[in-house]
Amino acid sequence: MRTSPVILALLSFFPGASLLGQTATEDSVGLKDYYQEYFNMGVSVSPQSLSGSERNLILEHFNSLTAENVMKMGPIHPHEDRYSWEGADAIVDFAQTNHLKVRGHTLCWHQQTPKWMFVDANGDTVSKDVLLNRLEEHITAVVTRYKGRVYAWDVVNEAVADGDGPMLRSSPWFKICGKEFIVKAFEYAHKADPQAKLFYNDYNATQPGKCERIYNLVKELKDNNVPIHGIGLQGHWSITIPTENELRDALDKYALLGLELQITELDITIYPKESGRRAKRSDENDTFTPELEEKQVNQYSKIFEILRDHRDHITGVTFWNVSDRHSWLDNFPVRGRKNYPLLFDQQLNPKKAYWEVVKF
Repeated sequence: MRTSPVILALLSFFPGASLLGQTATEDSVGLKDYYQEYFNMGVSVSPQSLSGSERNLILEHFNSLTAENVMKMGPIHPHEDRYSWEGADAIVDFAQTNHLKVRGHTLCWHQQTPKWMFVDANGDTVSKDVLLNRLEEHITAVVTRYKGRVYAWDVVNEAVADGDGPMLRSSPWFKICGKEFIVKAFEYAHKADPQAKLFYNDYNATQPGKCERIYNLVKELKDNNVPIHGIGLQGHWSITIPTENELRDALDKYALLGLELQITELDITIYPKESGRRAKRSDENDTFTPELEEKQVNQYSKIFEILRDHRDHITGVTFWNVSDRHSWLDNFPVRGRKNYPLLFDQQLNPKKAYWEVVKF
């Protein structure tokens, strides 16, 4: 039974009425309920997230899960003759038990790929045929195992280059196979599960130059009848980017392709973008000040207004991590610097930004 829209409206005006502290039930009011007429609300998780207080928050607020790491090629297929299914199985089993959807992440990426994938027994680079055969074996094994239980896959992740040079990243996949690895990855995944929705996923997808390159790649795939169903915009954004025009323009452009759009890895950092990794300096202040909080509130509010305006094309929004208790941004790009990029604080309580996101 769904929560009454009247109750939802009342709760949006009375934040203190949050059900967060209660045991999650089918009728708990959360992000998924406020947005039930718009798009799925998802979150990335680890197997450790599925117990205790984080478990309750997940069940209250989300109706879709993405494995943060355990479905990536390195963790799930560490050796050519061995798969490690435990973590991915735990997430998929939890989702099925609790009637949640699952997005698979990710089948082909230039990072977190085991070294054996690209070399032979002598350590020499393998041929194109060998690499494509290994990719097919991997995708077939993973997608077949979760057939009918994972509704969508990020098939190829971050293949488009940054900057103004070539369209595609000069990764080992591209150096050995050319752009054919992208086509084949989608074909292999579709063959393994013809019902699954297949996505191309990338970051900086709202920046005009990269947006154009992503659009051209996906259009080429679609024009050549490659089985692709959607584009994933990672949504690793900040209190300053994307601008309203950048986000609206990118969504409008991608919508021209007639594919599903999903925000796949949403968080809003409070820090300026940095070009390289470094350690936190002793004089750095990583306090979540009221001024930073207000900027984050405004950015979340603006972004979700734009996403709601594009409800005809957007089918899902997934936050990258559950709460500020833990975020991958705590160590990237600055090691040891605390970040506060999500809608729930370190005590798992809704932040001010949460109430702006659900107040519409």
